[in-house]
Amino acid sequence: MAELFRQYVVPHVNFWVSVILMMIGLYAMITKNNLIKKLIGMSIFQTAIILFYISIGVKEGAQIPIVGHSAPRATAEEAAAGEHHQTINPDDYANPLPHVLMLTAIVVGVATLGVALAITQVIYRNFGTLEEDELLAKLKAND
Repeated sequence: MAELFRQYVVPHVNFWVSVILMMIGLYAMITKNNLIKKLIGMSIFQTAIILFYISIGVKEGAQIPIVGHSAPRATAEEAAAGEHHQTINPDDYANPLPHVLMLTAIVVGVATLGVALAITQVIYRNFGTLEEDELLAKLKAND
């Protein structure tokens, strides 16, 4: 059992944490009746997904593209003859795309959370509660 733990859990602890956070967020969104608690669950779920994607984008020992690489200069004779060919190994560089996309996801998530909190304020002002059961009962009573 300890060998399985060392082999499968320890090297991928960030993925396990991400899955646990996803389950906590999903549990909160499904089981809670309070709208604020549902929003907190949604935020936890979103954070777990962002952590997961950033964990996928990590490459050990990789450099940042362009910034971390200095190309060797060709001599005047090589440049004139067009003989200088620079070879680049893509395994030496980290892909910035997952990190950039998750930065965008963070901005969208904050905006979504802000709008959802504003909507909950309006709901509380109009109905006097944020409990889902009470809201549904008041909406049925109004119909």
